[in-house]
Amino acid sequence: MRLVPDGILREKAKKIGKIPITLKQYTADMVETMHAENGVGLAANQVGSLQKVAVIQLPDWDEPMVLINPEIVRREGEREVEEGCLSIPGYRGTVKRSERVRARALDLNGKVVRIRAEGLLAQALEHETDHLNGILYIDRLVSQDTLHRIGYEPSSEGSGAGASEDAESEPAHPRQE
Repeated sequence: MRLVPDGILREKAKKIGKIPITLKQYTADMVETMHAENGVGLAANQVGSLQKVAVIQLPDWDEPMVLINPEIVRREGEREVEEGCLSIPGYRGTVKRSERVRARALDLNGKVVRIRAEGLLAQALEHETDHLNGILYIDRLVSQDTLHRIGYEPSSEGSGAGASEDAESEPAHPRQE
């Protein structure tokens, strides 16, 4: 897991053209890392790659979503939510996120996936696409005063776990990568 101030977190990921056969195993490894860190999302640059790929799995989902070249194509509304990040363990802060988003990406088969989302999924989509554009949630704080230290338990594999994620009307226990 790459942690701030690692420079790769500030770099823009490169769009994937032809989907390499190795991407299926790579994204499976990303999902494993996300689960080990108790996250709901993970972008490739957080694990050292500048491929434009992210994985998301909300707490009540059976399977993760793999997003290749994800982009937010529409945003609606605005809300303030407390957010954390696996790459900035032990901190949370208040950011402005959209109430609803529409996103587009490719799946592992190269098929276009269109997503309409609200709540935690919308937040995770914005958070992960920000990562792939070199933007961290701390860049979107409503005020530096909202950034605060929290207690966290390191994962069993030794890297820091992310801050737990709270979204309005969403469970308080998931952690946002």
